[in-house]
Amino acid sequence: MHMHNQFTTNLLSLTDVIVEGVKHHEDFCEVFLSQPVRPHKCPRCGSVTSKIHDYRVQKIKDIPILNKPLILSYRKRRYKCKNCRKNFYETVSFVGRYQRMTPRLVEAIIDRLRTNFSMCSIAKDFGVSACTITRIFDYVSYKVTHLPEVLSIDEFKGTTEKGKYHCVLVDPVQSKVLDIIDKRSLDYLLKYFSKFKERQHVKYVVIDMWAPYKQAVKQAFPQARIVIDRFHYIRNCIWALDKVRKNVQQCLPYEKARFLKYSKRLLLSHPDNLSNDGKLRLANILLFDERIRLAYVLKEKFMDFVRSKDKNEAEKKLSQWLQMVNTYKINEFSYLAKTILNWKEEILNSFTVPYTNACIEGFNNKIKVIKRNAFGFRNFSRFRTRILHCCS
Repeated sequence: MHMHNQFTTNLLSLTDVIVEGVKHHEDFCEVFLSQPVRPHKCPRCGSVTSKIHDYRVQKIKDIPILNKPLILSYRKRRYKCKNCRKNFYETVSFVGRYQRMTPRLVEAIIDRLRTNFSMCSIAKDFGVSACTITRIFDYVSYKVTHLPEVLSIDEFKGTTEKGKYHCVLVDPVQSKVLDIIDKRSLDYLLKYFSKFKERQHVKYVVIDMWAPYKQAVKQAFPQARIVIDRFHYIRNCIWALDKVRKNVQQCLPYEKARFLKYSKRLLLSHPDNLSNDGKLRLANILLFDERIRLAYVLKEKFMDFVRSKDKNEAEKKLSQWLQMVNTYKINEFSYLAKTILNWKEEILNSFTVPYTNACIEGFNNKIKVIKRNAFGFRNFSRFRTRILHCCS
C-alpha cells in the first residue's frame, strides 16, 4: 500500500505529502492527502511548536488527470502555540494562502488561453466556472513601451463597446502583434502615438489606403517612409475589372451573360497559367464586348507594373499604364487611376523595401477565429489582452 501511495505522490508531483487514498467519481477524480507532522514556528511569538489543535478538510482544484478534473481533499492541520496560545495553520507548498486551486492549475489555464478556444470550453476542460477563467485572465496584462523600426497598421471589425472597427499594430519583421487600439480615427491615432518618446526610430510604416493612417504617420513619424501594402492596390485593380465584367454582363443575352458570370477566374488569371482550353474560352469572352477587352488589357498592364523589379522600372510602367487609362476611358479604371495618383509615392515605396502586411492579414484571420469562438467580446480591454496573449 505504501508503494502505491508513493507512486500516486510521484504522479501528482507533490512533495512532503501523504496520499491516503484515491476515489474516482463520475465527473472528477478525488485524491485524499495530508502532510506529516513537523515543528512549526509561531507567527506571533516565534516559538516552535508541534502541538496539534484541530483539523479541517480543504478542497483544492488541480490540473486534470485521466481526462477528468482533479480535486485534492487536503486534511489541513492547525497547530497551537504553547507559549502565546495562538492557533495557526501549517505551511503548504502546493497551494497559496486563501487559495482554492494550485498554482500549476492557474498556469495551465493561462497557457490554454493562448489557443483559440473560448473561455467556456476551457472552463469545462479544467472543471472550473467561466467566471473563474475570466477572473484569472484579468490578471494578465500587456504594455507597449517602444515601437520597432518597421511598423504595420491595419484594422479589423470588432464587437466591443468601443466601436465598429479596431486598429492592430504589428511588427512585420518579428511577426508579432504589438498592440490593439480601440479606434482608428486621426485624433485618436495621434493621441496614441504621442505617448512614445522615441518616435524618430520608426523608419517604415506599412499601411493600406486609409487616409487617416497616412495623415497620422506623417504627423507622428515625420522621418518615416510610408509604404502601401501591395495586396491593397492589386485588389483595387481586380475590383475595377470585376465591376466592368458585371456592367457588361447586364447588357448581354442570357447565355453569354451566364458564360461571363462563371468565367470570372479566367479574367483574373495570368494567360501563361491557363490551359489551351482556358485560353480559348478567354479569347471568346474578350470578343463579347469592347469594354471587357480593354479592361482586361489594362488589368494585364497593371499586373506587369506590379511585377517590376525596382522603383525606377515601376515608375516608368505606371506612367505608361496611366496614359493607357486616359486613352481607353473606362470609367472604373479612371476612378482607379485617381486613387493610384493620390497614393503614387507610397505605392512606389513598396518596390524599395520587402515589407508587406502579409503577416497582419494572418493575425486578422486569427482574431476573427477568436472572436467567433467566443461569440464576440463586449469588453474591449479583455478582447485586447486575449489577442495579445494569443498572438505574442
